[in-house]
Amino acid sequence: MPDRPFLTARWLDLLLVTWQVPDALLEPRLPPGLTLDRFDGSALVSLVAFDFRDTCVWGVRWPGLTNFPELNLRFYVRLGDERGVVFIREYVPSALLAATARILYNEPYRAVPYEKRGASHALSVAGREHRIGWERSGELFVPPPDTPAHFLKEHAHGFGMTRKGKLQRYRVDHPVWRIWPEVVPQLGVDTGALYGTEWAFLAETPPWKIVAAEGSAVSVFPAY
Repeated sequence: MPDRPFLTARWLDLLLVTWQVPDALLEPRLPPGLTLDRFDGSALVSLVAFDFRDTCVWGVRWPGLTNFPELNLRFYVRLGDERGVVFIREYVPSALLAATARILYNEPYRAVPYEKRGASHALSVAGREHRIGWERSGELFVPPPDTPAHFLKEHAHGFGMTRKGKLQRYRVDHPVWRIWPEVVPQLGVDTGALYGTEWAFLAETPPWKIVAAEGSAVSVFPAY
């Protein structure tokens, strides 16, 4: 297992909008050896928006790759006792960043016109603008380990597949994140345009859970 981070950064101001979904949507996307990780028996997907800050790759701050937003759709998996996530698609504003992630991790990154406008994410995909914003309030706190919020935000691994179809993983280290007790999202997204027609129903379905997390410094280790 690699012991030196490939990437260090701060992941800040996260919004996780989560839906319960049928197993049939996720099982074909499972890398070999993994099973779906469930909460109260349900498989879940989360639309996650957040900010990268102070990003370093192998200890170097690369121009244009230091501070940027990301939007992704992910689901939750297990490898024995190890819990993690698999990404369906990840959007960033930098073509170089997207290419690097695809080459090194075979992750489904795409570069699109994308900017942070005040407290909102705005990206252009499939001929239209998609916007995600949120308001949060109250005193930050750490939710108990048996809550949905803890389940959704705390994972030690990202999982995926190599180009040869084999399982690969990478470790992600960060302290337990605090969340806000109150969050009001503003979602103006076409999930079918962003992630494929099979996901269009999410835009018309009330979320199962919405979590706004503070974030922290993170370390991402090389894939193995």
